Amino acid sequence: MRYIVSTEQITVPDDVKVKIKSRIVTVEGPRGKLVKDLSHIAVTFTIPKSNIVQIEIHHGSRKNVATLRTVKSIIQNLITGVTKGYKYKMRYVYAHFPINVNIEKNSETDLQELEIRNFLGEKIVRRVVMKEGVTVEPSKGVKDQIEIYGNSVENVSQSAADIQQACLVKNKDIRKFLDGLYVSERGTIIEE
Repeated sequence: MRYIVSTEQITVPDDVKVKIKSRIVTVEGPRGKLVKDLSHIAVTFTIPKSNIVQIEIHHGSRKNVATLRTVKSIIQNLITGVTKGYKYKMRYVYAHFPINVNIEKNSETDLQELEIRNFLGEKIVRRVVMKEGVTVEPSKGVKDQIEIYGNSVENVSQSAADIQQACLVKNKDIRKFLDGLYVSERGTIIEE
């Protein structure tokens, strides 16, 4: 079955500017600017009013219509990123060997690096490079916790996933060895 026309609408806040040119979405807000390339998705963007973005798909199958909500969510995440930002909190979990984490800035790439030492008592040093626009710092007043900040939800969540994947327990029973760095909380930097 084909749907003749399907539409979704996004209301843009007053302090945010959304520009769309050849399906490349640029969102500017008080926290910065984010760009997302959606040229691989066959949707039509229109701006009927200054604060409304309308997404349409014509003669789409059920799978094509499902991409509408995806595109709407992506643009909504960009708007949230430039207005409120994203924050993930990660806790260190260990049973015996305390995990040591150092945060350094790479002078060549200008990206932050996380250095994980003494994981399960191993001598190997694990290095995780953060994505572009992501900041990491230890939590103030809370032991064994780091906070990951950024405007792009994709970069912040991918950096958190990279950290967690670097601390996978190999060749041991994972039901017993629960050591690692895990996401304990996620939300926005500016809370309502």
